[in-house]
Amino acid sequence: MIAAAAGLALAAPSPPAKAPLDRVALAGQVRAEILHAWNGYRRYAWGHDELKPLSRTPHDWHAETLLMTPVDALGTLLLAGLDAEAAEAREAVAGLSFDKDIQVKNFEITIRVLGGLLSAHQLTGDPRLLARAEDLGNRLLPAFDSPTGMPYMYVNLKTGRTSGAKSNPAEIGTLLLEFGTLARLTKKDVFYEKPKKALRELYRRRSPIGLVGEEIDVETGQWTSRTSHVGGGIDSYYEYLLKCERLFGDAECGQMWRESRRALHRYLADETPSGLWYGEADMVTGRRTARTYGALHAFLPAVLVLDGDLKRARRLQESGRRMWSLHGIEPDGLDYGTMRVVSPTYPLRPEIVESAYYLDRRTKDPRYAEMGRMFLESLTAFCRTEAGYATLKDVISKEKGDLMPSYFLAETLKYLYLLFEPRAVDFDGVVFTTEGHPLKKTW
Repeated sequence: MIAAAAGLALAAPSPPAKAPLDRVALAGQVRAEILHAWNGYRRYAWGHDELKPLSRTPHDWHAETLLMTPVDALGTLLLAGLDAEAAEAREAVAGLSFDKDIQVKNFEITIRVLGGLLSAHQLTGDPRLLARAEDLGNRLLPAFDSPTGMPYMYVNLKTGRTSGAKSNPAEIGTLLLEFGTLARLTKKDVFYEKPKKALRELYRRRSPIGLVGEEIDVETGQWTSRTSHVGGGIDSYYEYLLKCERLFGDAECGQMWRESRRALHRYLADETPSGLWYGEADMVTGRRTARTYGALHAFLPAVLVLDGDLKRARRLQESGRRMWSLHGIEPDGLDYGTMRVVSPTYPLRPEIVESAYYLDRRTKDPRYAEMGRMFLESLTAFCRTEAGYATLKDVISKEKGDLMPSYFLAETLKYLYLLFEPRAVDFDGVVFTTEGHPLKKTW
């Protein structure tokens, strides 16, 4: 019986071979999915912030819309050559007013709306988009009026009233690409000086071993959480240190990055039997506190590529691929010590796709385009709906959630498209914001 079973096993058909990678065809497929997602938004949520694809209803962040999906998606529509859709979105965005009595999150509005306006202005030359960006920038500036200069989390666009003293490194340190570009294009230094001061104040409060924590009080300057990692709440702080040097030639930012990366590699990097990961540690002692890595952490290989550390970037991306393959799509949190999912949601995040794009551009290794094909197949299999794309509540059961975040069009689909159609943008001539908006040093 054992021999017979072994014979049957040997005779079992092997899985069908993958078709040869056809970048042109895959770019066309992604372009079609961009159009599908955009048309779902346009049909069921036009004039609102985001689409709820299961109920086919709109979702707004505040009492009045800021047209987050059109602003966020405009650059993607332009780069994908969807000219009619881009023209319609551009007209809607150009007429957007920010004179609204609403309390907004400074970080989210900066990366989604301010960054989207600035990038679209550079892509089109439309002066109306720069005018909208300047108006918004002025309305966000009161957020920086704290005792330390680090911004409050919330600001009212009409009154300038601020709130939210408890913040984090990502929300404090992920503002300078957008505000700095606004400063250069308008020749108003205040837009550079305030977020640069915030970045400097945060950096100088790092621990003696060089790490930052998870939460800080912007009024007292005291840390309220000592947990350090490269996931949500900290991630893009590190990204912007390096990118600010690249976009603005800011040597101080570059030095901050080089000092910070030493601490990251020493205290957060974790060599395990399953590969290289970046976990959690106490910011003061460096003691490991958790072995958690997830979808947001997967931005780090892209930053390592920009830093010239291709060996480490390749290894970390391979760990991300293992995380994705575990259940056919990545979770928001994985215990990489046990390879058990600890946060099962997948909110259509882009970071692992972004890192594959960066690695493809720098190494020309076809494995990263193959990864892109895997990501695309998973997205269409598990997240596509008749009205657009939906988040996943659980990557194991594949139960869908009722939201298509604006960043899905701004980042996830954009990076997938650029991975297969790299000629759409000059990779070395732009710096991508954390929201996937390409900015060019035109000043």
